[in-house]
Amino acid sequence: MLRDIRELTDDPEEYAAELRRRWGGLLSYRYIGRSYAQMDLGPEDNTVTVRRDMRDGAGGLLLAVLGIASPEGGHMSDLEAVPNPVIHSCQILDPGVGVERIEIVSEEIKRGRQMGYSRSKIVDADHPARVLALTEGQGISIGTPPAGLQKMAANPLEIADSPALPPLWEVFGARLRSDGRWALPELSVDVASPDAALHIGPQFVTLEAAAVQRAAELTGTTRLHGVSSHVMFVARGKAGPFRVETEPLMGAPGAVAVRVVMHDEGCDDRVTTVGSYLFRRAD
Repeated sequence: MLRDIRELTDDPEEYAAELRRRWGGLLSYRYIGRSYAQMDLGPEDNTVTVRRDMRDGAGGLLLAVLGIASPEGGHMSDLEAVPNPVIHSCQILDPGVGVERIEIVSEEIKRGRQMGYSRSKIVDADHPARVLALTEGQGISIGTPPAGLQKMAANPLEIADSPALPPLWEVFGARLRSDGRWALPELSVDVASPDAALHIGPQFVTLEAAAVQRAAELTGTTRLHGVSSHVMFVARGKAGPFRVETEPLMGAPGAVAVRVVMHDEGCDDRVTTVGSYLFRRAD
């Protein structure tokens, strides 16, 4: 089992060292190329360069990429809190076909003693008048770090765009099991948040992969754009494997929804995450 960083609160030096290790090794932000001024040293950069592996079957942006790029939990950084997500939603105005870079324009709504609320507007970084998506989120602090933590050197991954890039679900370790369910393996350090729980990144990626597969089965095409997503984080994923159950629902012509539920099989099969995804056939 991974160690929960909250166990080190009384040792500021060890806490800081562990946070550097965990933040520097976390796959989610490093793999999509997202930096955060609240955490990383260097100039502020709220853009993400889009690669082929960040697109859906019709060339639009994956909902998971937008979610990782704008987690929107009330702007709680790991330097001032031990944050956990509660709710995240995304609404697509423009699927982003042909967009090469996105920019996340984030806005803090409210910060309370424990709860935080924020939202963002995601635009084409090269043509900011082209608004792609709106995201909103709620987060909670489950602990208080020791005072005096400092920003850290970024540890980005340099990934060249290529047709040979694996799909994001493969990078994060997800797979379609022989029982027909999508699942993530047991919790590992590269996909765990500092509090030793499954990070939102692999959850977003796996939930969307499961939803897309069921939507494609129902519609008979993989040329689907995400329209919206709504995800509720019910409990912290602590062990794994993490199994996804799906319920596809056909709507008006060209529209399909998929409800998803993630279970932690290593913790009495408890529900960790619940969400819904809406897709539409691409023109």
